[in-house]
Amino acid sequence: MEDKAFRVNVENAIDANVREEVMRRIEAAEKEHGVKVLYAIESGSRAWGFASPNSDYDVRFIYVHERDWYLAVDVENKRDVIEYPIVDEIDINGWDIRKALKLFWKSNPAFVEWLQSPIVYVNEGIFAEKSRALLPAIASSHRGIYHYLHMARGNFRGYLKKDTVPLKKYFYVLRPLLAIKWLETYDEPAPIEFDVLRTLVAENEVLNDAISGLLAKKKVIMEKEYGPAVPVINQFIDSELERLETFSAGNEAREVSFEVLNALFRAVIDTTW
Repeated sequence: MEDKAFRVNVENAIDANVREEVMRRIEAAEKEHGVKVLYAIESGSRAWGFASPNSDYDVRFIYVHERDWYLAVDVENKRDVIEYPIVDEIDINGWDIRKALKLFWKSNPAFVEWLQSPIVYVNEGIFAEKSRALLPAIASSHRGIYHYLHMARGNFRGYLKKDTVPLKKYFYVLRPLLAIKWLETYDEPAPIEFDVLRTLVAENEVLNDAISGLLAKKKVIMEKEYGPAVPVINQFIDSELERLETFSAGNEAREVSFEVLNALFRAVIDTTW
């Protein structure tokens, strides 16, 4: 699989003052909790490519403690997340590496997306590179489709079935539906950039024109602005949800041993401290 993590340079994608503040907070988290941050990225609309002027900066990171922290009888009871309140539109929190790798084995869609973020703040050591190399063996298209379908259905039924709608919610339905198309077409993790996903419907000029108009508007309006529903987009959404109506989560056999992730876990600790 192509390594896309550095396709967008963070220095070009994020304002310099914001970038400096994000790095300051990451370094402060390391000192406060006695950890090393291995990987930090943008995970929300700024990474997806349809941020509003006042969109939050959704910073997510993976961190690791020293070896002795994990060699404890009560390790399962220890806190495995670092969370901070949103301040100045910067939303920053992280997962311990054990939590991240256990969720990875379950093909957690959030973690799969983090590995593919085009906006990277921190990339230390082997963690991200080795994890991305495992994506073809671990990431489940079936589980991804189930996740994105649930997301699309919820946002459509909850927000977009009225004459006046929160315009940003269109992208919280279109992006997962296009991600499903990608998973069905290529059987590999869907890219998170909206412009890449929408190439799948490039032949539908009417739909694409409507999406382009909505995207241009989304990038200049505030996050919670409303507008008239867009019939051509609603028709596409209705059609896709009807097509996927009978999709079931089902059960899927695992093709990779947990020992692969155990080995990565041990290697990261050995090479980090």
